[in-house]
Amino acid sequence: AVVSTQSTGITVVPDTKVPNAASFTLNKEDHTLGNLIREQLLHEPHVVFAGYKVPHPLVAEVVIRVQTDGEISPQNAFSSALTDLISEVCLLEERYKAALRDKRDLNN
Repeated sequence: AVVSTQSTGITVVPDTKVPNAASFTLNKEDHTLGNLIREQLLHEPHVVFAGYKVPHPLVAEVVIRVQTDGEISPQNAFSSALTDLISEVCLLEERYKAALRDKRDLNN
């Protein structure tokens, strides 16, 4: 069974040979996002394996493979990793803006 979410450009394919595993295909993405998500997935406590590949350099597509220990589904691990990554990026943005304000204040 293939689950597709066209609005987000993510296709989920459960692995039929490996338990608690799935592949997530992200359309119109490359190594930048693939490596970020893979790294974040490796911080999830129930993730056993996370890897990504770009099947062809001329096709903007990243396939991220996730295997969990069975406590949570690969889909839940992927969703949790994305939520955590969004939080980290928001924190980085806030810190950047604060540092920029501080620098402007010093110059005035």
